[in-house]
Amino acid sequence: SDFDKFVVTANFQRRGWQRWHANHDFDWNVYWANVHTTREIFSPENGIRLGEHQRVNHFPNHYELTRKDLLVKNVKRYRKDLEREAIRAGEDPAVASRNASSAVDFLPATFTLPGEYALFADAFRKETEALLPTAKDDEDAKSAARPRATSGRGVSSSSRASRDLSARARGRRKRPTWIMKPTGKAQGKGIFLINSLQQTKRWASASYAGGAHNAVGLGTLRGEEAYVVSRYVDDPLLIGGKKFDLRLYVVVTSFRPLRAFVSRLGFARFCAAKYVSSQSSKGDLDDHYAHLTNVAVQKKNAEYNEKHGGKWSLTNLRLFLESARGAEATSRLFKELDAVILKSLRAVQHVMHNDAHCFELYGYDMLIDEGLKPWLIEVNASPSLSATTEDDRDVKLAVIRDALAVAVPESFCGETEVDERVNSVGSLDLLVDDAADAAAQTSRARERRDRGAGHLFLSRERNRRGDF
Repeated sequence: SDFDKFVVTANFQRRGWQRWHANHDFDWNVYWANVHTTREIFSPENGIRLGEHQRVNHFPNHYELTRKDLLVKNVKRYRKDLEREAIRAGEDPAVASRNASSAVDFLPATFTLPGEYALFADAFRKETEALLPTAKDDEDAKSAARPRATSGRGVSSSSRASRDLSARARGRRKRPTWIMKPTGKAQGKGIFLINSLQQTKRWASASYAGGAHNAVGLGTLRGEEAYVVSRYVDDPLLIGGKKFDLRLYVVVTSFRPLRAFVSRLGFARFCAAKYVSSQSSKGDLDDHYAHLTNVAVQKKNAEYNEKHGGKWSLTNLRLFLESARGAEATSRLFKELDAVILKSLRAVQHVMHNDAHCFELYGYDMLIDEGLKPWLIEVNASPSLSATTEDDRDVKLAVIRDALAVAVPESFCGETEVDERVNSVGSLDLLVDDAADAAAQTSRARERRDRGAGHLFLSRERNRRGDF
């Protein structure tokens, strides 16, 4: 293991495994590697060939799902694939396009920089124009401002209407908020919010080397400071006035055929500061304690609670939502969370190198808005294994234990034979198993064919005997 983390080593020891060293005269079986070691293992220059007895905890090109820019690219391609398939099946092109867009409506509008800067700038300007008051708004405001008869309490109805309209006009003059993130960093590093293109240009000047600027004012990319810019979800669901997101654990043992599990042991991560919308006059785009849920960011806040780490279990979150929003709405939300995970896996299914020696534990970060709509923020290839509290340690111990149970079952180690066609293992629930589904479909087709053949034989036998 590249991680000397208790939640990993304790699970290895619990299975009776021994730590492997390069001077051993036997080979290793399971390697819990970091992404850099995984790159070395699968590099063609190294000439390493894994045996049937070896497993690694990353797929060779896991970054197709976990790099922010590549995730967006793959989801966009998946949308086009869905549209093409529907059109080939005879669906009206306009309907196919609309349905495909709806199917992948779990990512906020996102562009990669610098390559898609022009597209982003165009989208930003159009949204800004849509928020500006129209000529009708101005005329209505003037009309509402004209003196009219007062009500019994001495306040004119026109004054109230004027105040309401002015408030709406002021709200419509607010600029759209977008969030910028470096594609290859984690733990909230390099993230900031913007509400003007000028802020993007200032970032470009600082992040890009000199030389002649291109048509949109961006220079030559320096290092790995590529960014994505996404429409900021400005109306997140709040609990106690605070923003939160979800960390969900997903274990994938194969991409083709796709087989994946979702853990029930995820959690909600809360900001330490109260949330104020960026559209409010009191909103502060630079207040990361109110906008970014990353634990690495929140731990620096004096209000951070060391006892519970600003986290709720999924069980407690579900109980709260059932009481606040109802059981039906909560159940629908959790089904939609599973649907988002499945669609994101489908989006990369055919570009992922499906090495039989690999499995992966992904950390999905999801945001829920006020309408209980889930949004996929990002996917982590190496979700944090550090424990901030005892409960956090217990959760991660169980997640690693169950991930190993499905990816490296006891039958793999020759300890015992087990049936891998299961719907749940510990805290993990089966999300998808294409191989099992295909086998079941084939079996049902065979049964229907056999029943049809049996009926035909019976009909012929009766006819031979003259029963008809």
